[in-house]
Amino acid sequence: MNLLLLNIIILIYLLATLYLGYRGWKSTKDSEGYLVAGRKTHPYIMAMSYGATFISTSAIVGFGGTAGLFGMGLLWLTFLNIFVGIFLAFIVYGKRTRKMGHNLNAMTFPELLGKRFDSKFVQYFSGIVIFLGMPLYASVVLIGAARFMETTLAIDFDVALLIYSLIIAAYVVWGGLRGVMYTDAMQGTIMFVGMAFLLIVTYAHLGGITSAHQALTGMANLIPEKLAAQGHMGWTSMPIMGSSWWWTLVSTIVMGVGIGVLAMPQLVVRFMTVKSNRELNRGVLIGGVFILMMTGVAFVVGALSNVYFYQTQGNISINIAKGNADSIIPVYINAAMPEWFVYLFMLTLLAAAMSTSSSQFHVQGSAIGRDIYETLTQKKGSGSILVTRIGILVAVLIAVTLGYILPENIIARGTAIFFGLCAAAFLPMYTCALYWRGATSFGAIAGMITGTLVTVFWYMFIHKAEAAPLGICKMLFGRDVLIAQMPWPVVDPIVVALPLAFLVTVAVSLVTKKLSYRHLEDSFRGLR
Repeated sequence: MNLLLLNIIILIYLLATLYLGYRGWKSTKDSEGYLVAGRKTHPYIMAMSYGATFISTSAIVGFGGTAGLFGMGLLWLTFLNIFVGIFLAFIVYGKRTRKMGHNLNAMTFPELLGKRFDSKFVQYFSGIVIFLGMPLYASVVLIGAARFMETTLAIDFDVALLIYSLIIAAYVVWGGLRGVMYTDAMQGTIMFVGMAFLLIVTYAHLGGITSAHQALTGMANLIPEKLAAQGHMGWTSMPIMGSSWWWTLVSTIVMGVGIGVLAMPQLVVRFMTVKSNRELNRGVLIGGVFILMMTGVAFVVGALSNVYFYQTQGNISINIAKGNADSIIPVYINAAMPEWFVYLFMLTLLAAAMSTSSSQFHVQGSAIGRDIYETLTQKKGSGSILVTRIGILVAVLIAVTLGYILPENIIARGTAIFFGLCAAAFLPMYTCALYWRGATSFGAIAGMITGTLVTVFWYMFIHKAEAAPLGICKMLFGRDVLIAQMPWPVVDPIVVALPLAFLVTVAVSLVTKKLSYRHLEDSFRGLR
């Protein structure tokens, strides 16, 4: 290990990160600057910040490693990430979110929903769901970064987790969203370059695109018997439709993350940081190319790592990683890439993790300061920013604690859980808020509570991957899950909770008192 080269690279990166955080702090004068970056963000910075926040170590390390296990079927998630997470998010949701956010002077996602439905409950309950639900997602992002630092620098995982968390807390607490978005744009650029090189070198190692994919197809006979029994057909084939492996891939990984992105609080708030729709239109191409390069490369390389390891070590990726899918990408990078690129890729992963973690902690802090504290106490100004900063520190402490105690193979699953929760809890009322004047506050509340409770219930009592380790169902009813008949134990909560929440939102809205005409006119001003 060339410690001099490594230290120089890390020093330059950290100085640049801290400088951009300082720039954000210097230009942040009030709550609007701290929470929505003054609403004058450049389209490149907005799009790169959105993409870098969207793509974290959970996508590169966690889902890349999951691709090493599931194969190329994960590319359906790349398709949804681009079509839903960029095109629909920017054009169908983003433009109306930006305008309505301006109309209502909303600075957070829960505040937008609360003001649209004229309901304090909607705002502070949304803030509670975010603050309590996001630590799992935040912790798996920390784990992804720390796992790569552990493998690359040969340092203890606990030490890596602590160092990384302290760096993020420093610039998020003081820089606000402007500082977060400046660093996001720089980190996103580093991520793009790193992933492009990774793809090129991987194909070069394996004799080109055609040779690599043919070799992966020919390895179907190496699928472990246990996985084959669950429906795994090979790394270039979809699992047997209806099998447990198929339900996990399609409902949890592809649908959970691919749809949940529309209602991610840290992404929605990006739409309220630009001054016109023109910035959003420009951001679509930038964001689409960025997401294609991030997720597409991670999933392809993750699957192809099986070819590399089989040709060089005579075994498939999951066995080389000792059964921990979260370690497949770090082990592959350290085995297959030149030393200087290992350092560059560590920065790529640190950038990916920092950009997402900073936004997660910022959203959790604003949920406490703006959406819960201000809504319940009616106190505004510098006091709420102080509470927000304290909330960020608390969020960091919770995430770090979870990072120490969560089990292996948790990164992709932890991400999917939070994405699915946000989809079920927020997407129905968010969609209705933007497009249906007939949606009522009671309808929004009923749908939000339904989506949240059904999701939590499903994870505790039906979905075996979570219900069995939690043990609550076992303790109360003497069995791992309430419904053992296939496919229910492997059906993700989003399949049930999201449609049910939509149905409840619409049904309750149709039979409850409508919001005032004047309030609706103020909300939809400038929108058709």
